[in-house]
Amino acid sequence: MSVRRGITIALAASMVVLAGCRNDAPQTQEGGTGVKFDVGVTKEPCPAAVDKAKGCIYLGSISDLTEGPFKALGVPITESQKAFWKRVNEAGGIGGFEIDATKYVKDNKYNPQIHNEVYAEIKPDVLGLTQTLGSPTTAAILGDLKSSNVVAVPASWTSAWAFEDVILESGTNYCFESMNSVDFAAETLKSKSVAAVHFPGDYGDDAAAGTNIAATANGMTFTDIPTAPGQENQGAAIQKLLAAKPDLVILSTGPTEAATIVGGAAQNGFKGQFIGTSPSWNPALLKSPAAPALTALYRQSGPWAPYGTDTAGHKALAGALDEATFKAAPNDGYTAGWVWAYPMKAALQKAADAKDLTRAGLLAAVKSLETVDYEGMLPPAAGKFSGTPAERVFRQSIISKVDPSAPTGVKVEKDFFTGKTAEKHEFTKPCYQ
Repeated sequence: MSVRRGITIALAASMVVLAGCRNDAPQTQEGGTGVKFDVGVTKEPCPAAVDKAKGCIYLGSISDLTEGPFKALGVPITESQKAFWKRVNEAGGIGGFEIDATKYVKDNKYNPQIHNEVYAEIKPDVLGLTQTLGSPTTAAILGDLKSSNVVAVPASWTSAWAFEDVILESGTNYCFESMNSVDFAAETLKSKSVAAVHFPGDYGDDAAAGTNIAATANGMTFTDIPTAPGQENQGAAIQKLLAAKPDLVILSTGPTEAATIVGGAAQNGFKGQFIGTSPSWNPALLKSPAAPALTALYRQSGPWAPYGTDTAGHKALAGALDEATFKAAPNDGYTAGWVWAYPMKAALQKAADAKDLTRAGLLAAVKSLETVDYEGMLPPAAGKFSGTPAERVFRQSIISKVDPSAPTGVKVEKDFFTGKTAEKHEFTKPCYQ
């Protein structure tokens, strides 16, 4: 069964499950500060309140925490966001409320059906979602997010999110990230041919579409190589790479698959360069047998700079995390989780300023955001959520090289840039459609 067909089935199933648990219209209340609210906001303090005189805003989190292909990212993303909101609470909260992002945390195992089920469990108790990990998993609840005005922060970068008002994304999408990577390789590495090795579905297909668009713009030959998740499933992809012999490979898989592909190809004499999209990297790979091949052949593209970069936001992140925990398993999932929380903070603040922390009020605040203060981790313009998708989509990305001495194994080689392909692309629909 194809991933996209699976998403369609999951969407249909979500309508059935959620129709049975949808409540009547929630009753609007008003707090002591004159702020009105409905779902997921209480006058009572949060369970771990800093100031028990303040009310509580509950945000849900649905991630890959135990057995899916992105659990190595999901766990640090979730822990980082807990630290982010703790920092907000310690600074006084928002509009007379503190934020709880710990009570309603659920594991989706990167399965759309499970994602839908756990969303239905927490939906009656949360204002919005500070994390919904995965493109196909989030697609499984998208219909209900829209019909219920539930604002959600995606832990993914598919270009489809730019077309959804309830989705509060940060950083460029897989499509533009891949366009920029191909433009970088054409100019810097003088690449003449490119292959996209990718998971099927809204993640990998989006990256492959951007790769193809940029290949055409640069006069490069393009080879499309879809591959299923699982370390044991990469033999065919490696053989296709060896046969095609591209100068460049845009890799959109999980970290385990990335190591298998890069290591396996290099072992068989492959000399091309790899640039992996954001979810493909895990610094633990530098302790794997593929480490020499990754160091020699691999670069990492990304929507923002890795952990340890010199910005106020990166420093705040480092100060909020337990140093021993991070050093035991360094991961840029911590960086991603932190960055993703900034727009939700900005939207909550704007909604509170307007005295409307209802779901509809939060969505209205999101749609009026022109900039977001990411404390230097992204430019403020990356937080534009008003206007058309083409106007608000952020097109810049960065390129990093493998550096075993860096906190997460990669160090910026080329800072934020927009390649000529992404700059000129007419963005009227998700790239993979």
